[in-house]
Amino acid sequence: MVLVAKRTTGKRPAGKGKRPTTEKRSTGKNPASKRPATGNRPVASKRPTPRRSPEHSYDLIEGRRAVYEALDAGVPLAKALIARQNAEQDASFVALCKRLQQEGVACEEVSRQVLDSLSSHGAHQGIVVRTQPFVYAQLDDILDRATADHELVLILDHVTDEGNFGAIIRSAEVVGSAGVVIAKARAARVGTAVYKTSAGAVFHTPIAQVSNLASAIDTLKEKGFWVAGATEHAQQLAWDAPLHGRLALVVGSEGKGISQLLLKKCDFSCKLPQRGIVESLNVAQATTALCFEWLRQSTGLSSDLL
Repeated sequence: MVLVAKRTTGKRPAGKGKRPTTEKRSTGKNPASKRPATGNRPVASKRPTPRRSPEHSYDLIEGRRAVYEALDAGVPLAKALIARQNAEQDASFVALCKRLQQEGVACEEVSRQVLDSLSSHGAHQGIVVRTQPFVYAQLDDILDRATADHELVLILDHVTDEGNFGAIIRSAEVVGSAGVVIAKARAARVGTAVYKTSAGAVFHTPIAQVSNLASAIDTLKEKGFWVAGATEHAQQLAWDAPLHGRLALVVGSEGKGISQLLLKKCDFSCKLPQRGIVESLNVAQATTALCFEWLRQSTGLSSDLL
């Protein structure tokens, strides 16, 4: 059971000065300066797409909502495989196929068994579409997007479950996160399952792959971010912690949590309260709760966030 920590004042950790805030991008370190006024968030330029099949040079998007999101985002789609039964009987499905054809996407009728063999979890809803392999963002893309006084960046420390990864991306997009940072090795990739569970959020949230998460944290600190670690071993509760402003939130895998190296990089750590007897929430559920706590605290300090 997660123990409840003694309530604190909710101020920044003792001994910590103000982080340097965002200036015009340069190759050197960003010196301390006055915070810029909150502006409109630039639209992300990166368009994530689903996984690359090992034997093919394309990725697969499955599900009607996912396909509509891809069309609306202007993702180049190569070919749509549709269930024969749906094509003949479902009016809404006919409308989707017509939209695909208007966009120049060829539609081929196949058996449901074929779609089942391509689907990650059998939740294709009668359609699977081929598209180009996913292209990840760079950390600089996220930093260029994070120009306001209140920005959230999620750092996933080797989260390997695709379902959790997709759910985290969805939560990040809903609260207006500037982006998600993952490791190149030993981490879930954006694939069919991730695309499905993210409900199209991969089209709207930059996802950066980096070789070294510790270095990424250092870069974020240089750009005015405080770094919080989410761990059940923390003494401070999330609603007592300073989860607002320019914040980089580090979450770890369900099995191992945050590595000691990254935990030492954090300015402070926090946890969610618990009254029940199960061990804890999974990483996606916990991250969602913390994302909304960041939004709650930040909104209280800046009414123009919503």
